[in-house]
Amino acid sequence: MRSDIQPYELSFSSKEAAEKAGIATPTVRKYAQILEKNGYEFLKEGDRRIFVQSDIDVLVSLRDTDMPLEDAAKECATQQKERLIGSTEIEVAVPDTYSNNNSNLPQDPNQLKEMFSFLANELAATREINVQLTNDMAHLKTTVSRLQQDHHDLGAHIRNSAQKTQLKIEKLAEQERTHYETMLEEEKQKNENLQREIQALREEQSQVWRSQSEFNRRIEATVDKQPKDPWGKFLSIFRK
Repeated sequence: MRSDIQPYELSFSSKEAAEKAGIATPTVRKYAQILEKNGYEFLKEGDRRIFVQSDIDVLVSLRDTDMPLEDAAKECATQQKERLIGSTEIEVAVPDTYSNNNSNLPQDPNQLKEMFSFLANELAATREINVQLTNDMAHLKTTVSRLQQDHHDLGAHIRNSAQKTQLKIEKLAEQERTHYETMLEEEKQKNENLQREIQALREEQSQVWRSQSEFNRRIEATVDKQPKDPWGKFLSIFRK
C-alpha cells in the first residue's frame, strides 16, 4: 500500500486525471499501464485506478518528456520507490459508493466530524450545481423554443415577402405590357394621320400641277393665235 498519500487527499478518476493533465483519457490509461509495468504503484478500488495529485504530476512529466516513454516511466517508478522508502504507511479512505462496508472509516470523532463536514459541503455543492444545471436546462429549453418560433416567423415572413414581390413583379409586367400596347396604338394612329396628310399634300400638289398645266396650255393657245395686239391679249388672260 502506498504511504505517500495524505489523509483525505483528493482522488480523481481516469477522466478527471486526463482533464487535469491536459491529455486524452485513453492516453492516461496508456501511461498508467507503462508505469505499472515498470513498477509504479497506483491506488486502486477493485480494478479501477484512483489518481492523486502526485500521479497527475507524473502523467504531466510523461506528456512533456523528450525521453522514450519506457525510460521515463522507469525513472518515475524509481523516484516513487525512493520516496516511499522509510515512509509510514497510511491507510487512505476511498469513498466506496457501491458497498456498505465501513471498515475504512476513521474511528476518531474529530476525523469523522471533519469527514462528514467535507461530505456535507460536497453534497451542498453538488445540489447547487444540480440547481444551476436545472436552471440552465430550463433556460436552454426556453431559448430553443424561442429560436424555433423565430425560425417559424422568419419563414412565414420570407414566404409573405416572396408572394408580395411576385405580385408586384406581375403587376409591373402587366403595366409595362399595357403601356407598350398603348404606345404602339398611338404610333399606329400617328402613322395613319401622317399617311393621310401626305396623301392630302400629294392631292393638293397634283391639283396645283393641273392648274399650272391648264394655265400653260391657255398661254400656249393664246400665243399660237398670234393676235394683232399680243400684249393686250396676253394681259386679258390675267384680267379674266
